[in-house]
Amino acid sequence: MSDATLHDAKRDPDDFVVSVADSIESFIVAVAEVSRGDEPDSAVPFLLLEVSQLLLTGGRLGAHEDFLPDEPYEPDVGPEPDVDELRERFAAMLDPVDVYSEVFDPYVPRSAPVASRISDDLADIITDLRHGMAHYRDGRVSEALWWWQFSYLSNWGPTASACLRALQSLVAHVRLDQPLAELDGLDTDAVVDEQLAEEAGRVMAAEIGGPLGIRSLGS
Repeated sequence: MSDATLHDAKRDPDDFVVSVADSIESFIVAVAEVSRGDEPDSAVPFLLLEVSQLLLTGGRLGAHEDFLPDEPYEPDVGPEPDVDELRERFAAMLDPVDVYSEVFDPYVPRSAPVASRISDDLADIITDLRHGMAHYRDGRVSEALWWWQFSYLSNWGPTASACLRALQSLVAHVRLDQPLAELDGLDTDAVVDEQLAEEAGRVMAAEIGGPLGIRSLGS
């Protein structure tokens, strides 16, 4: 974290929290609006912009020193809102470019690419962000910050980064008049769910450690 950013966060911690929460809320609202499909031709550029802005907020969280929650166990926030409708809307809207190829961890030697879906990515990111927002709205600010920072490092940050690369590639192909290659080889139906879960679990188990990774979740 830069000295200037660290100084600002310590000098105005409330401003930092409000800024992060506002950015996250803006992303949630904007993505839900795009999913309505009123302007399908603009969906990819809008998503590129929104995910880019969210990752700036994620970078601020990741660069910050560890946030510590007030309680040893995460308080229950109730049932998670259903994101299946949003996922399905984006899957239909983005077909056939919803599926893309991604490497989970560029530092794992000879890591094989796996098939991912932009629609799944957006739904997963929204789920993580809403979880923290539930804490924030209930007045558990330290809990919200801990969750957003932890889940940025362990899940929604890598997911958003991969999604951003896919969206940027789509925009580049269109703007540079470079037709996409045949997409039939990227078939997620047979392998993606188990492969993604196995690879994600392996990476997280190997790499998530320290104060952010040892806390028990749930009561």
